[in-house]
Amino acid sequence: MDVNGRCLCGEVQFNVKEPSLWCAHCHCTMCRLAHGAAFVTWVGYKDTDVGITDAGKRLVWYRSSPEAERGFCSRCGSTIFFRSTRWPGELHVTRGAIAGEIDREPGGHAFHESHVEWISLADAPE
Repeated sequence: MDVNGRCLCGEVQFNVKEPSLWCAHCHCTMCRLAHGAAFVTWVGYKDTDVGITDAGKRLVWYRSSPEAERGFCSRCGSTIFFRSTRWPGELHVTRGAIAGEIDREPGGHAFHESHVEWISLADAPE
């Protein structure tokens, strides 16, 4: 099964060949700051299974740490991708940018120890 997605303005689009590797919510400070949200839900894929269409050359990679980069659209600001030397051969895609269903539900919470206090999730660790 293939899934598709895009940024808010549609300039950056992608197609992914499933299966995914994992899906999880990330509560780290950098994800929260990059997205302006309490947490971000990511889906991990083999980087070779993700095709990116960027006809307007809007995809920009921001080095958010010495080992990681976040890919976003320079037109609308949507953060869509994450890649890191910590997970070689993977490209992480924001679940919110994917249209429709994927092959799995979120299976956990990364960096939950740094979660915000103003939201609670039923499946979060105590």
